[in-house]
Amino acid sequence: MELLKRNIHMDRTRAEAVTQFTLEDDVNIPENKPDVSALNLEKGEIIIDEIKPSADSVTVRGRLAYAVLYHTMEAGSSLVVLEGRIPFEEKVNLQGAMPTDTVTVNGEVEDLTVGMINSRKLNIQALITMTAKVEELYDEEAPVALHGDEKVEYRHQPMEIAQIAICKNDIYRLKEEVVLPSNYPNIFQILWNTIALRDVEFKVMDEKLAVTGDVHMFVLYEGEGEDHPIRSFETTIPFSGMLECHGCREGMLPDIQYRLGQQELAVRPDFDGEERTIGIELVIDIGIRIYEEEKLEIISDIYGVSKEIEAVTHRAHLRRLLSKVTGKTKVTDHIRVSGGTVMQLMHSEGAVALEQQSTVENGILVQGSLQVKVMYITGEDEAPYGCTQAQIPYQYTLEVPGIMPEDMGDIRAEVEQLQVTMLDGEEMDVKAVLCFSTMVFQSVPVEFISDINVSELDSGKMSSLPGMVAYIVKAGDNLWNIGKKYYVPVENLRSLNGLESDELKAGQKLLIVKGG
Repeated sequence: MELLKRNIHMDRTRAEAVTQFTLEDDVNIPENKPDVSALNLEKGEIIIDEIKPSADSVTVRGRLAYAVLYHTMEAGSSLVVLEGRIPFEEKVNLQGAMPTDTVTVNGEVEDLTVGMINSRKLNIQALITMTAKVEELYDEEAPVALHGDEKVEYRHQPMEIAQIAICKNDIYRLKEEVVLPSNYPNIFQILWNTIALRDVEFKVMDEKLAVTGDVHMFVLYEGEGEDHPIRSFETTIPFSGMLECHGCREGMLPDIQYRLGQQELAVRPDFDGEERTIGIELVIDIGIRIYEEEKLEIISDIYGVSKEIEAVTHRAHLRRLLSKVTGKTKVTDHIRVSGGTVMQLMHSEGAVALEQQSTVENGILVQGSLQVKVMYITGEDEAPYGCTQAQIPYQYTLEVPGIMPEDMGDIRAEVEQLQVTMLDGEEMDVKAVLCFSTMVFQSVPVEFISDINVSELDSGKMSSLPGMVAYIVKAGDNLWNIGKKYYVPVENLRSLNGLESDELKAGQKLLIVKGG
C-alpha cells in the first residue's frame, strides 16, 4: 500500500537577530571647503559591503555614508555640503546560522547627530539598527490519497492553506525629468536633495506586477546670477509601470517589501539650452513574496479492516491568511523653535519610527514616534538658515479580528501626508497622516501521516472482539472511532443501523457485526 503525497511550498525565517551599535567620528573640514558658521541639515544611509556568515553569527562590513549641509560666512557660496564615510565591521550573534547560509542584512540609521567642535571640525554620531535574517524555502508533504489493494478506512480533513508561490528579489528602475517652473532661476548647482517614495502599491497580474506610486523630491540649489540666490523646489511625481514576474497569476496574494536604493540627480539643459531640467534615476529594491490560497483535503486518519494499519505521523505547521489590513492615524503637535525667529519655511520631512508592536484583543497595537525635521529661513545675517527637529509620539491599533500572539506579521509604517505651517515666529503646527499595513498569517498546526506500516491482524486481539455486539454510545463517540476500535468499515455501521447522518447521541444503541 502506498501513501500518495503532495508538496506544500512554505517559507520561514530560520534565524533572526537585531542589534544596535553606535558609530562616532571627528571629521576635519577639507582645505578646499570654507569654515562652518552654522549647521543646517544632515542625512545618512548604511551601505553594506560584505556579509560573512559563520556558525551562530554573521560578520558585516560596511559604511555609514553621511552628508552635512552647513552655512558659512566666507565669501562665495553661503551653503556648503560636506560628504564622507565612516567604515564599520560588526559581528552579529545569529543563533542557528551556518557558514553556508545566505544571510540578508538591513541597516537603518535610527539617529544621526552632527555637532560643531569648532569651525574646522565636526563630531558625527549615529545610532545604527541592524537586522540579520536567514530565510529559507521548504516543503511539507501532505498525504492526499492511498494506492493499494488492502481494505482500509481513511477519512479526509479539509484545510485552507496559503503556500508560497514566488519568492525572489528584483529591482524597478525609474527615470523621470522635471522642468523648473518659469519663475525659478536657472540651476547653478544642486546643494541638497531628498527623495522619498509614497503610496507605492503592487498589483498581481498574469506573469507581471503592476507598480504605482509617487516620488516626492526636494531640491535646494544655487541659482545662476552674480549673487547665486538660494532656492528650494519641491514636487511630487506619479509613476506607474510593469515588472515581469514569471509564474504569478491574478488573484494571488502579494506581500512585497520595497526600499529606495541607488539614486542619481543630474542637471540637464532644456530645449533652450538653459540649466532648468532635473533628471532623476532611481532604483527601487523589491523583495517579492507572493502567496496562493488553496483548499486542500488531506488524509487525517486511517485504519485497517483486513490488515493492521499503523500510521506514522509528524507535526507540521501550515498557515492560512488571517487578514491583509491597512490602517491610518492622524498625528498633530506644535514645534517651538529655541533661539532665532522663523521668517519662512523651506522644507519639512518626516519618518516613522516603529518602536513597539504587540497583539491586543482583535488587533495589533503599534507605538513609536514621528520624527519631523524642518528647515527654515531666519532672516539673520550670521545664521540665515535654521533647522529644528522633533519626535511626536503616536499609538494606533490595527484591527485584526481573531489574531493571536504567534500570528504577528511584519508591519510597514509610512508617512502618507505631512503638513507644517507657521503659527508665529517661534512656533509651528505639524499635521501628519501615518499609514500602517501588514499581512497576517495564522499558524495551522497539523499531524501529517508521513508513512504507514501494514501487518497481519493480531489473531489474539481479533478473537477477543465479539462477532456481534450491542454498543451503547458514550459522550465523545463517533462512527469513526467505533469502527476503528472494532475493525469495521464506517459505511457498514451506517447502513446496518439505518443512520442518515454520522451524528450520534450519548445512550444511543448501535449494532456492530464483525466483518459485516
